[in-house]
Amino acid sequence: MIESMQVSPEEVTPAHERRRLARVLGPGAAVLLVLSCITPASSLFIIVPELFATQGSGAVLAVVAGFAVSVAIAACYAELGTRTASSGGEYAMVTQTLGKSMGWLTFSLAGVLLWLIPPIFALGTADYLADLVELPRAATGAIVMLLSTATAILNIKANAVVTGTFLALEIVAAIVVTVLGLGHVQRGPGELVTPHVIGENGLEPFTLAILISGLAVSTFLVSGFGTTVYLSEEIVDPRRNVARVVFWTLGLGGLVILVPTITTVLAVDDLNDLASGNFSMWVAAWGGERVAVAVNVAIAIAILNAVIVMVLQNARVVYASARDRSWPTPVNAVLTKLHPRYATPWLATLVIGIPGAILAGAVEIEALLGVTSVVISTMYVVVAIASLRARRQAPAEGWRMPLWPLPPLVVIGAIGYALAGSARTDILITAGIVVAALAYYYVYLARRPGERFLVVDPTED
Repeated sequence: MIESMQVSPEEVTPAHERRRLARVLGPGAAVLLVLSCITPASSLFIIVPELFATQGSGAVLAVVAGFAVSVAIAACYAELGTRTASSGGEYAMVTQTLGKSMGWLTFSLAGVLLWLIPPIFALGTADYLADLVELPRAATGAIVMLLSTATAILNIKANAVVTGTFLALEIVAAIVVTVLGLGHVQRGPGELVTPHVIGENGLEPFTLAILISGLAVSTFLVSGFGTTVYLSEEIVDPRRNVARVVFWTLGLGGLVILVPTITTVLAVDDLNDLASGNFSMWVAAWGGERVAVAVNVAIAIAILNAVIVMVLQNARVVYASARDRSWPTPVNAVLTKLHPRYATPWLATLVIGIPGAILAGAVEIEALLGVTSVVISTMYVVVAIASLRARRQAPAEGWRMPLWPLPPLVVIGAIGYALAGSARTDILITAGIVVAALAYYYVYLARRPGERFLVVDPTED
């Protein structure tokens, strides 16, 4: 029996606390924010070289395959996000379809990512500024976290302007790579159809097994489109616009990544260079050192842009969890306070940003990249299961995915395969998170069914 409970904000929140996030984001502003979280330039310059190293010129096919899986994931997010347009994101959607225990489990999985991913990104800033100035990596990461936190407290429409400006710079960097690559083409498009991988004995044929081995990485190239559901409570007419924002950002992000990847494969002097090279090296060879430095600065800006949006969106999840009474009363009261001028959850933003700055400055957090990959994969599978269950409930207004149930089944199959090949330690750590989450739910939340974890559905507000 599904244990979901749908309530209105008035039922959950006392009258003197009934200040809500304002619906001020049109689809255009929302696309800017979400695309900034995807940070296609960061994915292009940081993750694609990893694909080149393992996939060779087949990285193009790997990106296309990852995009195809991402479309299926996006279909699940778009349908569930129009049903439940809540800042709680995945946990609110899952609660309304699979019940409160699974909803809390989803929040706990997302919670790990809330604090780990922003500082992981922030730590890369100093690396890309090294051509201009030598900066201590940890301290720079901490400063980026604090700057991002201060920016995220501002009015969300102001954030859309800031992140949109930064986004334009990183897209220019991707365009520069594309144009330089087109000016140095060394081989024909046949290499994209019958690619090669760099093996011990030189170039070897690209196989399906190699493609599948890179699927986990290529799927996460554009994974930031899920940010849409965190912002859905502030998007105008979410029944109509949430799905639009999801697919627009997925398509634009995929385009910014795929086109420079294609031109790079066609332009490198030797395909063997794909195994050990990077975009800074290739841009320097094609356009000179000054252009390479400018591109690196654009990457650093892209990282800052991504961290701003991550802190902003993650604060909304923390705010929603407190509004839904997931914590003891004093904690809920603090985390639901909105800024008197900007109407943003400023204390929840600090709860995300300050620990992130500490983690960036004091912890070897990048060692947890494997765990974050497994956690994200597990959460995607849960969301896919929820989208299967949703059609069994009463019909709801909003976008409905075509070809249902094929998209969620594709997600479960593809991501499940990737999970099966994950490191045992990472799987065990994720299992520990699951156990701890369910323990908190059954020991504290489930014993107070009318008082705690009352998940609000503000879709119609």
